Amino acid sequence: MAKIINSSGKRKTAVARATLKPGNGRVRINSVPLEIYGTELIRMKIAEPLLLVPNAIDGVDAAIDVSGGGTMGQAEAVRTALARGIVEWHNDPAIKDAFLAYDRTLLVNDSRQKESKKPHGPGARAKFQKSYR
Repeated sequence: MAKIINSSGKRKTAVARATLKPGNGRVRINSVPLEIYGTELIRMKIAEPLLLVPNAIDGVDAAIDVSGGGTMGQAEAVRTALARGIVEWHNDPAIKDAFLAYDRTLLVNDSRQKESKKPHGPGARAKFQKSYR
């Protein structure tokens, strides 16, 4: 029976679900290969777990579906899902420690959310300008 690992990552309103299974080391986000996905900055953000542990994805295919949020929120959700999947696949504490030492959000969802808008202003904290005349 082939080993299949499911993992997920969240950032703001973006949710990424990763499926890791035996393969050739391909990473696809919404069926698009990582090499041509998004901008260079987004690709670098997503590839961080792959650069920290260079041989982590050898013999593993990662299919990641991401929805919601903006481009950078999606990128950070994808990298969390990918890093969690790699840690679970290899079951190696050294990989987990390397990820945590570099950036905790690789394995732990960033729980910060947008503060809701309040009345009497254009946003969460700012108030409309006051005029006396």
